[in-house]
Amino acid sequence: MRSARAVVLALGVLQLSVSHASAALEDPPVGTVVERANMTDYEHLLGPALQYALERGLRMRVVNNRPIPLEPARELATEKYSSQVRLADDKIRLLNYVAGIPFPLVNQNDPDVAIKLMFNYENRIAFDDLDLRNFDCDTGQTGDGSDPMVVERHFIIGHFRRLYHVGRLYHEPKPTWQTTDNARYREALSPIIEPFDLKGVGFTYNRYIDPTRQDDSWLYFPLLKRVRRLSTAARSEALFGQDTDIDSYGGYAGNVAWMNWRLLGTRKLLAAMHTENFPARWSSPPADFMFADTWEVREVYVIEATSKLPGYAYSKRVIYLDRHSLVIPYTELYDQQGRLWKAWVNQWKIGRSPFPGAKRAVYDYDQQFIPAITMFDMQLAHATKCRLPSPDFPGEEGWYFNFGDAEGTTLDSFTIANIIAQGR
Repeated sequence: MRSARAVVLALGVLQLSVSHASAALEDPPVGTVVERANMTDYEHLLGPALQYALERGLRMRVVNNRPIPLEPARELATEKYSSQVRLADDKIRLLNYVAGIPFPLVNQNDPDVAIKLMFNYENRIAFDDLDLRNFDCDTGQTGDGSDPMVVERHFIIGHFRRLYHVGRLYHEPKPTWQTTDNARYREALSPIIEPFDLKGVGFTYNRYIDPTRQDDSWLYFPLLKRVRRLSTAARSEALFGQDTDIDSYGGYAGNVAWMNWRLLGTRKLLAAMHTENFPARWSSPPADFMFADTWEVREVYVIEATSKLPGYAYSKRVIYLDRHSLVIPYTELYDQQGRLWKAWVNQWKIGRSPFPGAKRAVYDYDQQFIPAITMFDMQLAHATKCRLPSPDFPGEEGWYFNFGDAEGTTLDSFTIANIIAQGR
């Protein structure tokens, strides 16, 4: 049997060619600040969206690259179950999957390499349950690169919850929680606390094990006393006058089966992976639509996704998937004319707690926290930026992974009745 360490090392086994020109260019020394004045020296480490941000004043302080290991339970599950997993003939579902990373030994010559990598990502960004609490978002104009962001609306959200029924590693029932509707996971975002005209709005949806079954998604509007059902294509639409869409959460939160995937290659990229600030801090104007923190050179897969769904907002997504950790530093999105439109950028913070002195959200292994995200629209000079959690809630630890019933992430918390009750 392969050792657990061998399996984890195998996650980085795929080697694809990188252009000779890129390979010959140097990485910035630790301590370098990449900014507008020197960005041309490091273009080989920057996607077009980050170049846009640098042109508008972003400063990226470079630190050492460090590994991001799998959690021990996911590492052991990968070792135990991965050898039995197969991609179905329809190329949209996994056969014999139980838990862990399904394809740690994916090969560069495999014609299905791209979708297998995305199934790896989908099962890397997983937990038994999550309650992310008390976060805020600002949305507004970013201007022409000389003025501060003009905030149009400020949002405060009470909870973002997710509960998995497949691939469970920490709480019974595990590894699978059988349900009558065969859900893969459930998700809820509620209630919106600010702005006043959206107070009490909530969202809940179910994703199913069967990839041909559409998500069941509902929005509740207290002012209208109405529940609205969302189509799957509507997951690509920005709601409430801000820039984010549900499918972009975390870099990609859509169903893997609903995209055509293509691996474009690998490259090095500056990414915000081992960041320092919690709560997050925003950059100085005019780059205040981006977080201010550390960046490091990472090796990434560059994966292109085109939707199979009619009416989908984007012609394609370009996802940068960290090769060794299988998390997404950032994603670029293109309009129907093939022009660069938006970008979603994650600030990752790796550790056993979100900050020193945390008392509840403390773990026995390194966990992946996201203190901030930003999604900016490069065509409209508009952005939505979120701090997860908000510093307006002093001492809030924010990220409650795998607490189950102890932190209120129960089956009932995902019902429409509960979303309505929270909105009152």
